[in-house]
Amino acid sequence: MAVHSESASSEKKSSNGVNELLTFNAENMQSNMKIIYYSRTFLSIIGGVVAGILGFTGLKGFVFYLLLMALTSLGLVAKAKFSTHTYFDSWNRVLLDGFQGGLMSFVLFWTYPSL
Repeated sequence: MAVHSESASSEKKSSNGVNELLTFNAENMQSNMKIIYYSRTFLSIIGGVVAGILGFTGLKGFVFYLLLMALTSLGLVAKAKFSTHTYFDSWNRVLLDGFQGGLMSFVLFWTYPSL
């Protein structure tokens, strides 16, 4: 994962006492967001196939998806060594970004084995 030096909202005192605002590297941030999106989409497809094969229907299937996305978020945060502000601008990016798009892939592959 690409990294930036500090959080965008924090200020740092330089040696001469002037406050400096630290910034994000946009290319690194975009790369990190692509990783989250691709990870969620891939795991949604695999999870949908597994849910379809195991015969999870209705509420069981959606609970399986929620657990899968929770594990994905935990894995992404663990990969970032639990310091998300080093790699992302907020926790919401890690926890929720790509959730709805992944749901569509999950439902598609969840219902596909039963056709």
